[in-house]
Amino acid sequence: MAELGPVVWPPAPIKTERLVLRESRAGDRRAFIELFASPEVRTYLGGPRPRNELERDVPEIPGHRPGVFVIDLDGTPIGTVMLDRRDAERPGHVGSDAEDAELGYMLLPNAWGHGYAAEACGAALDWFAAERPGEPVVLCTQTANTRSMRLATKLGFTEVERFQEFGAEQWFGVWSSKRGPRTSDTASSCR
Repeated sequence: MAELGPVVWPPAPIKTERLVLRESRAGDRRAFIELFASPEVRTYLGGPRPRNELERDVPEIPGHRPGVFVIDLDGTPIGTVMLDRRDAERPGHVGSDAEDAELGYMLLPNAWGHGYAAEACGAALDWFAAERPGEPVVLCTQTANTRSMRLATKLGFTEVERFQEFGAEQWFGVWSSKRGPRTSDTASSCR
């Protein structure tokens, strides 16, 4: 994925009702390794990576770039939400320049089922809408990932198309801040 582009970074931590979205720091390395090594988390994202490879390759401050937020619950990292640029050579685009902003997220399995993904992704979308007014955001997930598809709908993404990629059917949707503000009660990358 390409860098998000010109945005104020790092922003002040974003506080929601239960969470804080913040820039990554060295103490988050263990959580990033757990996310990428987890078979449950990586079911629809290409599978888990070997832990020994992650221990070697994950930098001291993982995900340290504009658009990558650590999801923090009571001082503990439980996942990440990312806004990046969708690779131009991949299928699924809404902009003519093929550099759409794309939302992705991963949460540790013990954080599933509590509404944290919706809360964190909603806050990230609000941040992006303030930074890049009127710019759409895309989300892609396997159709087999019904939880991610439900979240996309809850966040206000509208289906644009479905296509085959990575040996599976993908759901591709778009969100626009032009439709008005989201509700605060208010996604996952293809793989």
